[in-house]
Amino acid sequence: MSIVVEGVSKLYGEQKALDQVSFSIKPGEIVGFLGPNGAGKSTMMKIITGFIPASSGKVEVVGLNIQNDPLQIKARTGYLAEQNPLYYDMYVKEYLHFIAGVFKLKNPNKRIKEIIETVGLEIEQNKKIGALSKGYKQRVGLAQALLHDPEVLILDEPTTGLDPNQLEEIRGLIKKIGAKKTVMLSTHIMQEVEAICDRVIIINKGKIVADQAVNKMTDLFTSNTFIEVEFDGAIAKEKLLQIEGVIKAEKQTEFLWIIETGSHLDVRNQLFQLAVNEKLSIASLNKKTAKLEDIFKQLTAKELA
Repeated sequence: MSIVVEGVSKLYGEQKALDQVSFSIKPGEIVGFLGPNGAGKSTMMKIITGFIPASSGKVEVVGLNIQNDPLQIKARTGYLAEQNPLYYDMYVKEYLHFIAGVFKLKNPNKRIKEIIETVGLEIEQNKKIGALSKGYKQRVGLAQALLHDPEVLILDEPTTGLDPNQLEEIRGLIKKIGAKKTVMLSTHIMQEVEAICDRVIIINKGKIVADQAVNKMTDLFTSNTFIEVEFDGAIAKEKLLQIEGVIKAEKQTEFLWIIETGSHLDVRNQLFQLAVNEKLSIASLNKKTAKLEDIFKQLTAKELA
């Protein structure tokens, strides 16, 4: 295994940020690490990369124990922190030469040229980092994380603040990198996970609440049915919740709702009848498969014992 986490807890005073967290990641996997703000994602990533210690438990990266071999692990791990700490007054190539010196790379000029091409920094390589766009700053962050050719790549919110074009480019780059390395990334963007990840781990309130292949996540909620219904006028949420079997009704737009039912219940006929009773028409009505975003909301909304 590239990463093994066993029973890891982290305390900040009396506050428990992580509570007996365990999981493992195989070589060559791209794993999405998801959770709401404050769930413990960044704390777990900092522990894996050796930036902070765990209060208890064991972490191994590429077969090495983080407590016994922190420097060896850092030499074999690439880390892009959420805040992407860069030296804005340095030029791109100057900064990468600085990072190459930290890792004592042999033939740094060749490696820097390779990594600049890999992350698409050719046209910006002679600029100051502070003059770059957000997207290119993220590329510089990826370049420093990849420069020493690590076996494991840890990316904390790598696409935060990017525009749609930059998002697509960085996602493609991560997917390309993941073909040869183990990648663990945190994100709030569900489409990102569905687009590039093989597996998803969801953490809530410091505990793992799901760990599954992305294409099998909906198996966790096969008993739930989602119906998208659009009326031609306004309707009260309470009316929808009065239909037998309806668990939840979420308003998407002024007249568009997502209805959730349990136990494979199909309430489309009841929705038509409700529309008639309310002197409304149904503009559209479709059954939906539960998406990762739906599952994420349900798992992270639950109160854990």
